[in-house]
Amino acid sequence: HKRFLEFVKMIQKENLVIGGAMTDPKGDRSKGPSEQDDRDLFTRIVDSDEKGVYVSGAKAHQTGCINSHWIILMPTIRLTQNDKEYAIVGAIPADVKGLTYIYGRQSCDTRVMGGGGDIDLGNAKFGGQEAMMILDRVFIPWDKLFMNGEFEFASMLVERFTCYHRRSYVCKTGLGDVLIGAAATIADYNGVPNVSHIKDKIIEMTHLNETIFAAGIASSHQGHKMKSGVYLNDDMLAQVCKHNVTRFPYEISRLAQDIAGGLMVTLPS
Repeated sequence: HKRFLEFVKMIQKENLVIGGAMTDPKGDRSKGPSEQDDRDLFTRIVDSDEKGVYVSGAKAHQTGCINSHWIILMPTIRLTQNDKEYAIVGAIPADVKGLTYIYGRQSCDTRVMGGGGDIDLGNAKFGGQEAMMILDRVFIPWDKLFMNGEFEFASMLVERFTCYHRRSYVCKTGLGDVLIGAAATIADYNGVPNVSHIKDKIIEMTHLNETIFAAGIASSHQGHKMKSGVYLNDDMLAQVCKHNVTRFPYEISRLAQDIAGGLMVTLPS
């Protein structure tokens, strides 16, 4: 914990970006890390010396990892006594020796490259990406190692990580606001803003969007202080926020398409 606090101070002082690398490829989902045919399907400590440890393995689905300064490696599932070598939390520079990125696509990344405009591009110069991270004897010095074999804490770590992460999905409601506004504007263009079924659809879109928002905000509001001094938001409400996000945005999009009609899908690029 003391090592981690010193790391946080450095990150804050230098204003750096951290990528959280939790998801392992996993392989056969019915088996634990130590039971896999390929031992590197989960990230593990393979060696150590007086300076630190060496880790190998992989991390999948790493959004934004390439434009982070540091990566924190973490376990992804509950671990047992047999999985001690996989109970690793450590910080590595994003350009550390032995780390290879396999770059992946995002669904709308071609927007940045086409058209020459700057509408609806997000952060065009530093856009999002996904990558698979392959670690081949990557070195972590002792002062950047925050878990080293304490397998009994892996489950708690994953649960707390997902508690924060799933509450953060409240950000999707910003996209929902834009989509609802666009749908209402199209209804105005078509001259039907006061038609009852159009109003019903916009009301339903708003209801679904604000339900996502409410669960996320409530999770934070119900947070509690832990021994370390940091706050942890409400776990159940964080899970509800995530479940809402896996369902409601698709229905909001369907209703937007319903209101827009065929013009939206046949419009010239």
